[in-house]
Formats: sequence, C-alpha cells, structure tokens
Amino acid sequence: MNSNQDDKKVKQAPLQLDQQLCFALYSANLAMHKVYRQLLSTLEITYPQYLVMLVLWNQDDVTVSEIGEQLFLDSATLTPLLKRLESAGLLRRQRSRQDERQVVVTLTDEGRALRAKAASIPEAIQCATACDDDAMALLKGQLDDLRDSLSRAK
Repeated sequence: MNSNQDDKKVKQAPLQLDQQLCFALYSANLAMHKVYRQLLSTLEITYPQYLVMLVLWNQDDVTVSEIGEQLFLDSATLTPLLKRLESAGLLRRQRSRQDERQVVVTLTDEGRALRAKAASIPEAIQCATACDDDAMALLKGQLDDLRDSLSRAK
C-alpha cells in the first residue's frame, strides 16, 4: 500500500481503534509498565514509586512541590506515594524550617542503598525495547515534544 492509500485509509476510518495515536501510546504504556513491574518487584516498589525515587536519587532534600513538578503530579496524587515510601523506610518527610507550608523529602540510608539495586533497570528497559541508544534518544525526544505540545493545547 502506498502513502496515498494509507492517508485515505486513515481519513476514511478516523474512529478505528488501530488508527488512534492515543491507543498506540496507551498500549505501549501498558506494555512498558508490565516490564517495569517485573523489574521493580525485586525492589518491592511500584513504577510511580520508582519515579519518585529517581527524582530523589538525582537530588535529595527536595520539596513535595518540586517532586510534583518534575513528575507532572499534583500533591493529592503524590502524597500517598510518599507516605508508602516513608512507611517502607526509604524516605522521610518533614516540614521545612524556612517555610512551614513546605514539606521536604529526604532519602534514608535504605533509600540511598536501593539506588545500587536499581542500577540495572535502564539497561534492562533498553534491551526490552530493542532500541539502540540513538533510537531511544530520538523516541524520548519525540515523546517529550508530544507531551509539551499537549500540555500547551487548550
């Protein structure tokens, strides 16, 4: 099938599931989470908790709002994640001395140690995607651009 025929097929059936960008993203996300679930089971954390830990491994002693900004999560979604990680002994939450309205999140020794256990995850994910470094960087850039465009859309 040539490009013109592909274009006609999309235009003729715009509401077909297999023609939806959103479904391609959704189903890829499900597949990605399945791989992450397997990898993270040994760490005994969930994928959203892993994202929080990635933020903290990059920069410790950050506010809840700073974590939320990096993860595109509001505090109502983030707070339960942080509570579970705190209960697991991986981090501490405490009020900021400079601003009582702010809650600062700090890794515990156990939380810092978990980083070494997680070190192989990015390589395992890249292997599961069957993408080389260049393809991964290109795909990530395209997805970042898509997210930014969608965020600006009204």
